[in-house]
Amino acid sequence: MSGHSKWATTKRAKAVTDAKRSAVFTKLANLITIAAKEKGGDVNINFSLRLAVERARAANMPKDNIERSIKRGTGELAGAVIEELYYEGFGPANSQFVIKCLTDSKNRTASSIRHHFSKFGGSMGTVGWNFEQKGVIRVSKESLSKISFDELELELIEAGADDILNEEEGVTVYTKVADLQTVKNYFDNKNISVESAQIEYVAKEELALNEEDVKKVEDFIEALEEDEDVNDYYHNISNV
Repeated sequence: MSGHSKWATTKRAKAVTDAKRSAVFTKLANLITIAAKEKGGDVNINFSLRLAVERARAANMPKDNIERSIKRGTGELAGAVIEELYYEGFGPANSQFVIKCLTDSKNRTASSIRHHFSKFGGSMGTVGWNFEQKGVIRVSKESLSKISFDELELELIEAGADDILNEEEGVTVYTKVADLQTVKNYFDNKNISVESAQIEYVAKEELALNEEDVKKVEDFIEALEEDEDVNDYYHNISNV
């Protein structure tokens, strides 16, 4: 399993320009609204909401925006109904993508996603068979400077981690979906800040692309990241 692509995504999100910041905030607001709608507005009880709020704070989203998003989810503030939708398909060079969208317009989003696939030589189609949901936590090297990897690995296994990768950018931890909260709490209790913690679709079999095809995929990914309805995406490419 590879975590490299999501490390790159995290870096791009932190380096987002002011011109794109409003789009990022829209995505985060929708994520918070959905989480609050599903399980309530208390971050101490609603783990999904807690993770969404942590992502928003990491992106420097204003506190007022976060609070409004929670209230829209709980029904305390009026607003458009946000739905969570997933699309599957083949990107450039027969790569596989699962795309998570949060939207107030199914028709607009479906048309937009179809356009993205078509524009970059792909098509919508069934690829979900090659993905499974896992809890994924990423922690940078800087955050782990006071603990050895061997010690960390042992404690994470005891906390419920299934797989731990020691990568160039940091450590990626995979868990069962049900164990994500327990393993995340391990880092919180150690006062170790994480880069990201969320449920992701992880490819069972990966694909390595040549340099030319990697560039095509990166252009496709850039288009997805600029689409306000696209909240996240997952693919099977090992070298992007």
